[in-house]
Amino acid sequence: MKRYQNYAILLLRIAMAIGFLSTVSSRLGLLGKQSSGWGNFLAYAEQVNSFLPQSFIPSIAIASTFLETLFATLLLIGYQTRKAALGASILTFLFAMAMTYSFGIKDPLDYSVFVFSMGAFLLATADKYRWSLDEYLLKN
Repeated sequence: MKRYQNYAILLLRIAMAIGFLSTVSSRLGLLGKQSSGWGNFLAYAEQVNSFLPQSFIPSIAIASTFLETLFATLLLIGYQTRKAALGASILTFLFAMAMTYSFGIKDPLDYSVFVFSMGAFLLATADKYRWSLDEYLLKN
């Protein structure tokens, strides 16, 4: 099992980064016809965070978009990987909890939000990050 662990960690980093970048690209309209757009994202953010005042939604949308972009970039290049993975885990866990509160448990389970969150947490517990900027900086 140890033999493939470095590959699994690398692939998990890349998959998580692509997952974040895909959602951000969609809400920013970068995916053409397949984009959801910022307006639809704000409406969805309001539904997910139904327990918050509507005035909080734009700030939450901007903050989550910024953090998702930041975590994706850090995970992709492998810089501050442990911190980025932990941040990604917390962010997606909060999203899963908000979804659970607003829609019930089925939606976050169907969209694998808990799996994404725990995958990020697992990544944060790795001993080392081969093929990363972290590894390069550690050697120099």
